[in-house]
Amino acid sequence: MRGRPGHAKLRRMRILIANANTTDAITEACVTAARHAAAPGTAIIGATPAFGPRVISTRAENAIASHALLDTLAAHAGQVDAVILAVSHDTALEAARQMMPCPVIGMTEAACLTACMLGGRFAILTLGDATMYEELVARHGLSARCGAVHGIPATPQDTLRDPARVQAMLVEAIEALSRRADSVVLAGAVLAGMDRILQPRASLPLLDGISCAVKLAETLVGMKLPKPSAGSYAPPRGREAIGLSVPLASLLRGE
Repeated sequence: MRGRPGHAKLRRMRILIANANTTDAITEACVTAARHAAAPGTAIIGATPAFGPRVISTRAENAIASHALLDTLAAHAGQVDAVILAVSHDTALEAARQMMPCPVIGMTEAACLTACMLGGRFAILTLGDATMYEELVARHGLSARCGAVHGIPATPQDTLRDPARVQAMLVEAIEALSRRADSVVLAGAVLAGMDRILQPRASLPLLDGISCAVKLAETLVGMKLPKPSAGSYAPPRGREAIGLSVPLASLLRGE
């Protein structure tokens, strides 16, 4: 349908789904989940870093991925309306939020904040060691609302190779967590979209970080809030560095 004369065609909202590891299959899973959650007028764009770990499971990999993620975001600065960090450790969230000229949302942050509106306590369910998620919940200031953080003995690679086996393990863990929480956050970018598959078999609401982040991003963009020009989240200005990509170095200089 053509618009009325004198009315410009509305530009679609553009949300960047930025993976922090270099596994394209994970980026694709997150993009699919984002498109499922997005409003009809929202365009979803996926991005995978050019360097860094295949899958982030350690502190060292997370630190390396922070640089890769910021480099990826810098290449899209000014071209998107919001950014979702498609990495369940919310890697480089604070730095990305300061650096980018648009809202930046961490997927686990989004799911946890949404869970707080569903009940008194939420649980986090992930793959492998859960220690880094306990620390992440604390950094987000939500430890008092988190009833449990649990990891099943499986890896992201297991999930890609044998999803049915991992899904059965997740369902069993969800039922055990029902004694300690009112909802469950599925933490792990490789688990994007798993909430829709498992929800019919679960007794608690399941929260996917990508889906939650998309709806929050659409809301923030619609509110048209300004970027801080003062305080610790004001954009960098006049910072010099060597060995960085041209877009990242330019953002640090405030160009």
